[in-house]
Amino acid sequence: MSTSEQVPAEPRAPMSLSPSRASDFMQCPLLYRFRVIDRLPEKPSEAATRGTLVHAVLERLFDDPAVERTAPRARAMVPGQWDRLLESKPELGELFAEDPEGERLAGWLGEAERLVERWFTLEDPTRLEPAERELFVETELDSGLRLRGVIDRIDVAPSGDVRIVDYKTGKAPRPEYRDGALFQMTFYALVVWRLRRVIPRRLQLVYLGSGEVLTYDPVEADLLRVERKLLALWDAIRLATETGDWRPRPTKLCGWCDHQAVCPEFGGTPPVYPLKIVSVRPPESGDSGQGRMDLAPPAP
Repeated sequence: MSTSEQVPAEPRAPMSLSPSRASDFMQCPLLYRFRVIDRLPEKPSEAATRGTLVHAVLERLFDDPAVERTAPRARAMVPGQWDRLLESKPELGELFAEDPEGERLAGWLGEAERLVERWFTLEDPTRLEPAERELFVETELDSGLRLRGVIDRIDVAPSGDVRIVDYKTGKAPRPEYRDGALFQMTFYALVVWRLRRVIPRRLQLVYLGSGEVLTYDPVEADLLRVERKLLALWDAIRLATETGDWRPRPTKLCGWCDHQAVCPEFGGTPPVYPLKIVSVRPPESGDSGQGRMDLAPPAP
């Protein structure tokens, strides 16, 4: 089935929060709704797919003995990992459907190889033995909010110090935008802290696009701050879910959005809201006067 023929998955109410979806809501609540509740299909992009490919190579490289973790070896892994990616997600072949001679694909693979090679100027994999790679993590806060995500790499020093590492195939942000870049990392640090009762010693963002490494050493106050931010964010998401009020927030990023055709900012009309609001009881003594509202799926 081609991307253009895909149909949305079954709608559902939000159940948990990841760094990506949290960023979606902060960027544009309507985008969050389209992705999490409506689950509208999106076209694969060359940039995002290249990032997935590079991540796969850097993860698999650690399967080899330390002495074999060389730049030529990693570079040579790119075509094979692309084949594996195509096998698991055949729809990615659409990216180069109009490239009969394979010139665009060759250039795209070449850029992935250059990004992989640049990593060796930033870290030495022969001296690293990651404790975890592509680790799925999930925890539930005391409030009931469930946090989840996938961490690229966790290193644990002999002293027990934990370092969380994330690879980025783009360029490092300017200093004024670094707080936003670190949001994902402090999110992961909070999850690791809640799971292992250890505050990560270092958070490290490796930017392969510009050949820079951004580090931050969190303290408990940082993690409590991000926890408060996530709780406030989740309250806003729950309110929007209950009211169906998902307002677009126009930014320069709108130009890259797949959902312009159904966005009011571009003259479109969103799909009918797939979650129905049902009042299950009238206001009682001590209520705010609004009564309690619960979500129910629309009637079949």
